[in-house]
Amino acid sequence: MRFCSLGSGSGGNASLIEASQGITRTQLLVDCGFSLRELTRRLARAGSSPAELDAIFITHEHGDHVGCALNLAQRYRIPLWTSRGTWRAMGGLPDFDSKLLHLIKDGESAELGDIQIQPFAVPHDANEPLHLRCSDGAKSLGLITDLGHPCASVALALQGCQALLLECNHDEAMLQASNYPFSLKRRILGSHGHLSNASAAELLRSCLHAGLAHVVAAHLSESNNTPALAAASLAAVMGCRPEAIAVASQALGCDWTQLG
Repeated sequence: MRFCSLGSGSGGNASLIEASQGITRTQLLVDCGFSLRELTRRLARAGSSPAELDAIFITHEHGDHVGCALNLAQRYRIPLWTSRGTWRAMGGLPDFDSKLLHLIKDGESAELGDIQIQPFAVPHDANEPLHLRCSDGAKSLGLITDLGHPCASVALALQGCQALLLECNHDEAMLQASNYPFSLKRRILGSHGHLSNASAAELLRSCLHAGLAHVVAAHLSESNNTPALAAASLAAVMGCRPEAIAVASQALGCDWTQLG
């Protein structure tokens, strides 16, 4: 199994996961926060295309995660997975084919070809948001891009993962000193907002084990964080050099990471 980020930040989020068993191959797109043209361009950069996608999973209804998901699924006949709450909040399309829609909830799991998904609930200001643990039967990947605080249930869901894509949204001092309105600062810093570098490090520490080999920092604020600060926070927990921590950017995402 391997994964990459196609782009991560307030301007759009999408991650691509690929697993293969012998002659079969499965590609799962997690979130789709770009226009169809832009997503197609980013998929091509990763060596893929919309026609090669086997499933789409939408974590929650915010625009930087939904993007073109409905049009993409409809045009290329790709199964779309999400929670019932997210689907209602998305509004749907009047003519969306119900055969493509698959609703799932916290604690359930599903087999999508060579990938097993295990969604889990997260504290975020959305309608029934779910993030993912993905497995190919041998290795597991946890994806957390929007999280208000590092709660125990999320830490439990990520135990034993060999790789994590982990939100490091902001440096708290930079955010507090920024010209953001007070209401926006309060939302970001709240229990259902976004993870700071320090909170991301706290969550990582609770998931740390000898088999955790890959950590990618994601969803960085372009105004209130830097790749160096995010990498340093996670590297301090991993006991490695900051250069060993990959950082997914808004423009380029990050390259493929192979598990195992």
